[in-house]
Amino acid sequence: MSDNEPSGARKAFGDFAPTFVDLTDDVLFGRVWPRETLTPKERSLITVAALVTGGNTEQLRYHLGLAKDNGATQDELIEEITHLAFYAGWPKAMSAMAVAKEIFTTI
Repeated sequence: MSDNEPSGARKAFGDFAPTFVDLTDDVLFGRVWPRETLTPKERSLITVAALVTGGNTEQLRYHLGLAKDNGATQDELIEEITHLAFYAGWPKAMSAMAVAKEIFTTI
């Protein structure tokens, strides 16, 4: 995203929930994600794990693509979802794998 292009949050909720958008853009992606203790790839893997565990497949679509952009491979992400099947539940992993297949075949 360029500095001139509105964020996904701004496009989706800008007029409806501007404070939520500001927190998403300024705090989450502006201050938390850039911290140097974890690499962007590590943050992406953690985020994907949290989303799979919570069954949040709508946000998973964005974060699988971001994880690839941050250096995670398709094989690593598939393995992560497979591993999580045993900890988060098979149905959640099946749903996540369906999203991953959809995302990876269109990237």
